[in-house]
Amino acid sequence: MELTEFIQQFRTHYDAEPRVFRAPGRVNLIGEHTDYNQGFVFPMALDRYTAAAIAPRTDRHVRVRSLNMAEEVTFALDGAVPRQHWSDYVAGIADQIGKRGMQLPGANILLWSDVPVGSGLSSSAALEISCGLAFLSLVDARLEGRDLALLGQAAENRFVGMNCGIMDQFISVHGREENALFLDCRSLEYQLVPLPSEHSRIVVCNTRVKHELGASEYNNRRRECEEGVALLQKHEPAIRALRDLALKRFSGLAAGLPELVRKRCRHVISENERVLQSIQCLRSGDLRGFGQLMNASHDSLRDDYEVSCLELDHMVEIARSLAGCLGARMTGGGFGGCTVNLVEKEQVGNFCSEIAAQYRSRTGLEPAIYISVPAQGAHEWREE
Repeated sequence: MELTEFIQQFRTHYDAEPRVFRAPGRVNLIGEHTDYNQGFVFPMALDRYTAAAIAPRTDRHVRVRSLNMAEEVTFALDGAVPRQHWSDYVAGIADQIGKRGMQLPGANILLWSDVPVGSGLSSSAALEISCGLAFLSLVDARLEGRDLALLGQAAENRFVGMNCGIMDQFISVHGREENALFLDCRSLEYQLVPLPSEHSRIVVCNTRVKHELGASEYNNRRRECEEGVALLQKHEPAIRALRDLALKRFSGLAAGLPELVRKRCRHVISENERVLQSIQCLRSGDLRGFGQLMNASHDSLRDDYEVSCLELDHMVEIARSLAGCLGARMTGGGFGGCTVNLVEKEQVGNFCSEIAAQYRSRTGLEPAIYISVPAQGAHEWREE
């Protein structure tokens, strides 16, 4: 939707002049299941956004309409409680701003998004951050990028009740065109790393499956990693998390771990090293080297961390067989969701048609495919 059309819809619905803010979804290129082990991740912002148009009200109520959901909700700023509803992300942001001592007025809000919901591309963070900027504009307040990301995370953790890490909100705030973002999940220090669109595209393929065991297995993986740290600390007392151990040193200690714990730890430690190697590859312009690291990441997630599934493996196997595919891996928590693929620019059209046809033939499912380049993070949306 164009900005002018979006603003006109706001005027028609609310009879007021809005300011408009938007924030992108994201895909993690490499660095999976490392965030809660205080490790490294490497996401990029997608050129798909959630937009929030806002104007103040004279009372203490928020009236929010989603064009995507074709639904409107009203809630009071005083005493808002979770409803197990998409509007909780909006109410959660307002709640957290209030807890930081800022007195918000009521507001009329209109939402629209082309970030796919439920596909693992972080539509929730895009909603939180766009609404965060919108609410803050009502009181002429600004937060530093890190603080805005933490605000979004707090809304999701403390109001919505989802114990997510910081990556999704952080990249939604800090994304930049032509760059991916290297993030240290312990210190929150970050670096922008060039991923120019001149020669390649990022193609995200949604398997359209999500297996129910994902949540319980996620908790199991966290527990297994924590068990590994406790056992490794007997030999290396300085270790606080798996990110503190190099793969070479781990190899010398691994024999003393239970097999399952050893595999989980090996994935996380090797994945952190792959993220660091990825940065080196991209800084030197080595797209093929980066693609090989993406391939190794998927193999590790499949074999050592065991969070892949048949549909993800089919999608990755097909991708790797196609001309122009430099690397392919599952992305996100696993047990369904999406793969991320690095594809040579001139081969993108053929890649998309072939992977869709072959995946459909193998599984009977129709995938959703999104072509993207690194995009700008959250900002006020104005006419250029």
